[in-house]
Amino acid sequence: MAVAVVTDSTAYLPEGFADRRGISVVPLHVTVDDSTGLDGVDITPASLANALSERRAVSTSRPSPEDIAAVYRRVLDSGADSIVSVHLSRELSGTWDAARIAAGEVGGVRVVDSRSTAMGLGFAVLAAVKAARSGASASDVEAAAVRTAARTRTFFCLETLEHLRRGGRIGPAAALLGTALAVRPLLHVQDGRIVPLEKVRTTSRAMARLVDLAAEAAGDGPAGLAVHHLCAPQRAAELASKLDERLTDGEGCLISEVGAVIGAHTGLGVLGVVVLPGGLS
Repeated sequence: MAVAVVTDSTAYLPEGFADRRGISVVPLHVTVDDSTGLDGVDITPASLANALSERRAVSTSRPSPEDIAAVYRRVLDSGADSIVSVHLSRELSGTWDAARIAAGEVGGVRVVDSRSTAMGLGFAVLAAVKAARSGASASDVEAAAVRTAARTRTFFCLETLEHLRRGGRIGPAAALLGTALAVRPLLHVQDGRIVPLEKVRTTSRAMARLVDLAAEAAGDGPAGLAVHHLCAPQRAAELASKLDERLTDGEGCLISEVGAVIGAHTGLGVLGVVVLPGGLS
């Protein structure tokens, strides 16, 4: 295609989506104790789960501008005329900054801050690909990604806020840290940041509340839906089923396990819902 689309590993597109759509993915870096690997390549959700279960030290970092520039050059050498590179929120990672530096070195690249992550980013990437395949210009592909990212709503439930607190990804949300038994914090992405939404008692009530929030966000028309989890496939499938039942105009619910970068900050058992009101247009 004339315009190629690049993203990073935190989009967590369902397996096979990137390959089938020609999307190039730049992995972020994950360090477990003293060993560093690539998100989704060297460090899988299963290996992250083992590390978290063993209470090993896990940290994450952005790809270098050189890493990203190498991907850009490879894509352009493969025949693309230009690139639209869509990334997770600059409020959550330095990846967008690294991409901007790389774009300046390579040329022919437009960099988009999705102001989100996971499928909040992933839906923007898919919209960009759809526009590129229709023959849209680079500016129109960029605009499609920006519009779609702005429409997404992301909600998630955690077992604990401790991982987010340790990683510095929450500020006001620290107030939700409590000792009450079975309290499940609900958070959402707002203005590119992770912020607290409410507290719910028990996992079952948290799941029901996620369905309610998704339905409110979707409105009356069609909607794109995605469910994320880490080591909770049965609960994710149950949540997706409830969403499909509630949102009869949904476009079908995608299920994807988050990788090490997001999982390191959310912990085991996270459940997330991403809603795209109106669906991919």
